Amino acid sequence: MSTLTVRNLDDDLKQRLRLEAARHGHSMEEEVRRILRRALSEPAPEQGLGSRIRDRFAAYDGQELELPERRDPPRPADLD
Repeated sequence: MSTLTVRNLDDDLKQRLRLEAARHGHSMEEEVRRILRRALSEPAPEQGLGSRIRDRFAAYDGQELELPERRDPPRPADLD
């Protein structure tokens, strides 16, 4: 078995982890093991993020959105 130390957890995250572990009736270490096991049990996606977004919204391809009319004239960017 390997040992892993996680440093710099913020207090809120540690508190939520402690509460989840107590709710499930086991230690914080066991809760972390279960979270990692669950998160890594699914294979990593073979596609990149852009391809996955395109696939998710492919059904909406060709639909036009109604854009509201611009009321204010365009103004130059303030680069100062």
